[in-house]
Amino acid sequence: MSEEVPGTWRQLRQYWAVMTVLAGGVLVGAVSIYLAASLLPTAVRDIGGDQLYAWNMTVYLVGQVVAAMLAANVLRRAGAQGAYVTGFGLFAAGSVICTVAPTMPIMLIGRGLQGLGAGLLTGLGFALIQATLPAALWSRGSAVISAMFGLGNFVGPALGGTLAQAGAWRWAFGALTVLAITLGALAARVLRTIQLPAGGAAPRIPRWALVLVVAAVASLSVASLTDSAPLIVALVITAAIMAVGFVVVEGRSSTRVLPASTYRRGSAMRWIYLTIAVLASSVAVETFLPLFGQQLGDLPPVAAGFYGAALSLGWALTQVWSASAHGRRANALMLGGPAVLVIGLAVLAVTIAADASIGLVVGWLVVLVLAGSGIGMAMPHLTVRAMSSAEDQAEAQQAAASIATVLTMGTASGAAVAGLLVNLGQPNLETSARYLLAGFALIAVVGIATAKRLTARRYEPVAVDSMA
Repeated sequence: MSEEVPGTWRQLRQYWAVMTVLAGGVLVGAVSIYLAASLLPTAVRDIGGDQLYAWNMTVYLVGQVVAAMLAANVLRRAGAQGAYVTGFGLFAAGSVICTVAPTMPIMLIGRGLQGLGAGLLTGLGFALIQATLPAALWSRGSAVISAMFGLGNFVGPALGGTLAQAGAWRWAFGALTVLAITLGALAARVLRTIQLPAGGAAPRIPRWALVLVVAAVASLSVASLTDSAPLIVALVITAAIMAVGFVVVEGRSSTRVLPASTYRRGSAMRWIYLTIAVLASSVAVETFLPLFGQQLGDLPPVAAGFYGAALSLGWALTQVWSASAHGRRANALMLGGPAVLVIGLAVLAVTIAADASIGLVVGWLVVLVLAGSGIGMAMPHLTVRAMSSAEDQAEAQQAAASIATVLTMGTASGAAVAGLLVNLGQPNLETSARYLLAGFALIAVVGIATAKRLTARRYEPVAVDSMA
């Protein structure tokens, strides 16, 4: 069948209420990651627990991965309205706990609940694009939702830094609580009439796949927190074994996280998901960019904070332009996106240096935005290709939800790898920066290879009716 020409932004506005819920769910999770990172130094001074500081991100990301993997299952069991109320409820409960937390262990409980809520909301956002929008608007809807990652990564550090400087870190978590409750109430009203296609009983939970993914992410996360070289090697090997085990279990099981067609020879799905994972993992470099800006570029904290959001800003802005492409142009963007990312990260790895001139520091910012634009070029078309490559309606829903699973797995793994690369370069910060940027440039090269496999032949999408 011929590829459907994308609809217009004006047509998408007819679905503004549903899109507010879907995009808002992704946004609260994205904001929370970097908002918390900005606030935690101030929070530690108030409630202590500096020895548990690094676990805030680990607990959040593991919770996010678990919930994203279960999103399709929750959607089938609870329906659109029930699933979204659950997601916003978990996130709001976690935010309340973070708001009132008297100690760091209590804070970690709140962060874990936030991660579960964020992962569920992210998975639901992509799954319901397929169920609530006509196929012609999938690329626009995917662009809006994916752009929320970039917007959240931009807003989070700015808002968190401002409130932390004012000593109002608890107010930030309180604001997230209010936002989650408000969006949850909107979801309960807007989604009550959404009927999902009949697909039989809800699938069983893929327990072994879930255990293996969590073990892999946890192993990488712990490896990024230790200075012991033998332990780092052992944990990285463990993570690799767990990742291979996940693929083996998925391929042989009747209950899977990813669509069954992912594991069939000649399938486009595997290359789609691998490319998405590579692109998503690269955003992890942002965690350390403010540090590099301050200590290598002699920037004040506020100015350095923009470096932590530049990659995501390029991602968010480019998606608005990219979403209108289709056919050969869409294929070119899927292939060109990873290439632009590789070039940008490689240029930064070569030029990063201590005591840089102001011109070079400004140049870094421009290159970061351009590198992020590579993600925005490819991401909308990868998500649409995943949804349109499904073999039937039930798999189309799973394929859409799996986009969020792959995104969160890529983000979580990328964060762990980023911490590991920076630790390997210590105590020299310039060496750490080069390791980080060069390492992710090499990872992004894998994205070029997978995108090339995806675009090398024409994969005909399967006609899947969508509920408008």
